Amino acid sequence: MQYMLLLNETESEFAKRNDPELAAGYWGGWNAFIGAMAQAGVIVKGDGLQGPHMATTVRIRDGKRVVQDGPFADTKEQLGGYFVIEVPDLDAALAWAARAPSAASASVEVRPVLPPMAPPSA
Repeated sequence: MQYMLLLNETESEFAKRNDPELAAGYWGGWNAFIGAMAQAGVIVKGDGLQGPHMATTVRIRDGKRVVQDGPFADTKEQLGGYFVIEVPDLDAALAWAARAPSAASASVEVRPVLPPMAPPSA
């Protein structure tokens, strides 16, 4: 079964990505996590994301498009990346989520991936 791990990070964790004194430790933790998942053969797909300051949020309000630079201002955690993993069950997905570096400082949301939709009948 496939599960998506949504990797959330705090603003201070995002800042470590580019801090010369902290980047090696930050990326070392992620590289170890990714390496362990790759070695186990569970990764289907995954990507890191640019920081929240690069986000653009779109909403439709009263039929009009409202565009806001950056994420929702009151959010304490931001989406930093994701992985789709193939594992036997939710317990296995939760075990991988618990190993993600962001689980210790923010959170990892785990969701089952919907199976592909059947093509429309002609």
